[in-house]
Amino acid sequence: MRMFKRYLPKLIAKHVSRIFKGRIYIDGRGGYHFEEGILLVPLKAQQHHYDTVNEVNLEIKRLREVY
Repeated sequence: MRMFKRYLPKLIAKHVSRIFKGRIYIDGRGGYHFEEGILLVPLKAQQHHYDTVNEVNLEIKRLREVY
């Protein structure tokens, strides 16, 4: 499990796309699970969880377009 002290979508996207499967925790945003290089929404999600997942997954798609 990787812990991020700040919410930096680009850094989180790089980690998720490279490691491919696992868990992360973001201070102030909560814990997340990712598989196949995509961040997944937690089971008991609130609006900020959906916003975080959408933003990070958008950054992952941008990374894949560049490479």
